[in-house]
Amino acid sequence: MPSRKFADGEVVRGRWPGSSLYYEVEVLSHDHSSQLYIVKYKDGTELELKESDIKPLTSFRQRKSGSSSSSPSRRRGSRSRSRSRSPGRPPRSSRQSTSASRHATADLREMRKEVLEVKLTPLVLKPFGNSISRYNGQPERTKRDGTPPRSTQEKFHLLEERSCVSTQYSLRPRREEIKLKEMDSKEENVVSTRRPVSLQTSEAPAVQTRALEFRGVPGRPAAQTRALEFGGVPGVLLVMLGLPPFLVLLLLMGRQQEPGLRSFPPPLPTWQDLWETRVFGVYVLWVFLQALLYMLPVGKVVEGMPLADGRRLKYRLNGFYAFLLTSAAVGTAVYWGVDLHYVYRHFLQFALAAVAFALGLSVYLAVRASRVPPSALAPASSGNAIYDFFIGRELNPRIGTFDLKYFCELRPGLIGWVVVNLAMLLAEVKLQKRAAPSLAMILVNGFQLLYVVDALWNEEALLTTMDITYDGFGFMLAFGDLVWVPFVYSLQAYYLVGHPNDVSWLMASLIIALKLCGYIIFRCANSQKNSFRKNPTDPKLAHLKTIPTSTGKNLLVSGWWGLVRHPNYLGDLLMALAWSLPCGFRHALPYFYVVYFAVLLVHREARDERHCRRRYGLAWEQYCRQVPHRILPHVY
Repeated sequence: MPSRKFADGEVVRGRWPGSSLYYEVEVLSHDHSSQLYIVKYKDGTELELKESDIKPLTSFRQRKSGSSSSSPSRRRGSRSRSRSRSPGRPPRSSRQSTSASRHATADLREMRKEVLEVKLTPLVLKPFGNSISRYNGQPERTKRDGTPPRSTQEKFHLLEERSCVSTQYSLRPRREEIKLKEMDSKEENVVSTRRPVSLQTSEAPAVQTRALEFRGVPGRPAAQTRALEFGGVPGVLLVMLGLPPFLVLLLLMGRQQEPGLRSFPPPLPTWQDLWETRVFGVYVLWVFLQALLYMLPVGKVVEGMPLADGRRLKYRLNGFYAFLLTSAAVGTAVYWGVDLHYVYRHFLQFALAAVAFALGLSVYLAVRASRVPPSALAPASSGNAIYDFFIGRELNPRIGTFDLKYFCELRPGLIGWVVVNLAMLLAEVKLQKRAAPSLAMILVNGFQLLYVVDALWNEEALLTTMDITYDGFGFMLAFGDLVWVPFVYSLQAYYLVGHPNDVSWLMASLIIALKLCGYIIFRCANSQKNSFRKNPTDPKLAHLKTIPTSTGKNLLVSGWWGLVRHPNYLGDLLMALAWSLPCGFRHALPYFYVVYFAVLLVHREARDERHCRRRYGLAWEQYCRQVPHRILPHVY
């Protein structure tokens, strides 16, 4: 049996694979058959090294000239006069003693210091033919000399690529190693100009990888490397041109005494009944009021998810305070005699005013996005002007600290939804000559009020959604937030004003039970997900089973997320059904929201699946095998 030079538990210096840098490691064990040592670095990385790549500590301590590889911190203030004594430098054919050479040597040390001052977390790789297959199932093509190709993007992620080493690593031949060193000397010029991102951050590398995957090389036009969603350019054109008239059609049918196929299409109103400048002014005033409340210095400030360049934008969470202040203002206005029935009488005009405002905002966002740097673009953008006008080109458009997308997501439309419902409740009392609102109207108002309050109370959860982290801000979100939410989600209350429905207490109890069941699923699933994202090591979550992924994150495979892949969508659908049931079964119009929402969530679930499969690869496939159903258990 061959003798071994280093004993188990001995602290030595081990060479980091792919470089000439040595770090303190602890010898864990020795494989006599392969003659490889299993060593552990200070950050917890375990690798297999040859005996020739391990040096005793004394061999470094005897060098008084300041070896650059003994410690990243020791290189800061010392310069080695002999380049042959520094294992952290590439070999040179001749020694240079000029002043310029010494300055270049010091610069190179500083570059390597910046690269190495980061916590390295390895990812499991598996050999596959002549390529290296990542854990996420995306193979890397290799050059003939065995080194992976590096584009301008990949230079930015040089540190991440070096950390993706196998736990069963075998060192490259010396000839390949020299070629790698020559490439490193060029790449460090690029790496040293940017701040390295710690691989301990669970979100930043994944967000960066996803952003670079879609945008191409920074500073160049975005290359379209994927199929466009929503049917591509023809699909988004159809959506943009079809949504406004479809909205008008829905609202006109809601005003009919007997909406149905026999009375379709409803008679179109005159232009005066469609547009009124004063109504548009009232709507703009409403948006301006919510903008003032958004800028109030109340509520805590939190950081969003890491962007492609590693930055985190700050957001002030004061949506719930804005809702309370708005409620107080509306209540005071009603007490002073302001007639909210005006909203019902001009409901169609308010809807078209919101359409005009959303369209103008979309044009402004498109013009603005044409001048932003590539680093500010959304991962979903494609480079096509029409598609980007719909999906949004800029990820986080801001005027100073005022975030336009974040403001529109929860403020004018969502809080406006509650005000519209209240106006419909008062209109029902007035038009139906009732002493009090009907039980059906109370149920609809109460259910949807709970939904809005929950969203505003848990405002921080919005920062991890696709709307904020992936989609840009364009016509899709502007129209959805400002028009679709307040004027379509309130369709049940709008319908009940002209079509009253008596609900028995037994039926009301069953509807309330369905609503509570959906809300519990929705809230518990989202809370479990958000808690796990914030602190995966929380002792309260220790009972949950997870699947590790190549991004450094884990996938929940138990709890609510072990029931179906999207339990929050299941809760959303149950709540949507509970909103419509108080309207009865005489007409299908109140159930349009349920049908639309089911289609929306199925489409959104398909988008989630594609992104997660691309991001997590084999780990996501394993999760899908353990949790086969998407939204509805044992059905879909």
